[in-house]
Amino acid sequence: MDNLLGIYEKALPKDISWEERLRISKDIGFDFIEVSIDESYDRISRLYWSKSQRLELIKSIMHNDIPIMSMCFSAHRRFPFGSIVKENREKAFELMEKAILFARDLGIRVIQMAGYDVYYEQSTAETRQRFIEGLKKSVALAEKYQVMLAMETMDTAFINSITRYLEIHKDVNSPWFTVYPDLGNLSAWGNNVNEELKKGFSKTVAVHVKDTLPVTKNFPGQFRDVPFGKGCVDFISAFKTLKSLNYRGPFLIEMWSEKSQDPISEVVAAKEWVLERLSEAGF
Repeated sequence: MDNLLGIYEKALPKDISWEERLRISKDIGFDFIEVSIDESYDRISRLYWSKSQRLELIKSIMHNDIPIMSMCFSAHRRFPFGSIVKENREKAFELMEKAILFARDLGIRVIQMAGYDVYYEQSTAETRQRFIEGLKKSVALAEKYQVMLAMETMDTAFINSITRYLEIHKDVNSPWFTVYPDLGNLSAWGNNVNEELKKGFSKTVAVHVKDTLPVTKNFPGQFRDVPFGKGCVDFISAFKTLKSLNYRGPFLIEMWSEKSQDPISEVVAAKEWVLERLSEAGF
């Protein structure tokens, strides 16, 4: 397959070194890793690493010959741009700035942002406007350092489709603000996935591959930990659409098996399952 295939950090054993994490990913056939900067203090603290700590990771990347090409940046769930609390908004931009500089230093091409105006507060017209203001500042800084920001289609209604991302893009209006479709999230919300992929193709920089269970009147959906093939995603159809569009970007398998009894076996099985569907779709 010409496209690169990556693995999400949280799919791999949690309590191992980056040297081990990179070596394992390389050994089982992945082309890159997506690092997680989530809302936990443990992972947020990476953004405050010293130059020597960053250099150690760069050495491990070079030694194992496998890059960290993207960052899943979900720390904004805890500190959102749209928050009514001024200190949260200030922290949101501080973390964004740190993430951009971290990406610059590590050679990370894409920061995948979580499309939440707020998460633990009530979403309103005001939270949306504050979110857009924070995005504009972030994109200006990302452009300065040539780091791409990409909005993920999410597990909440705020940006649950590429259509809704495009509405936000009209306000931000920058080539450095792209989209990172999640096939699972798009499917769970009942979107026409193929039409959504076509609509946002010119701004698509990567694709998250995971399965989900759909949102219904009586069920909030399940957006993680759904085994491949047990959910609602029509992978072959989505992959065929991407193939018809001549998609050459990376695919990223998103899993949360880091605390499983045998995460490596789970990841290998998922990788083979996804590769079979990609092959059937023509990749």
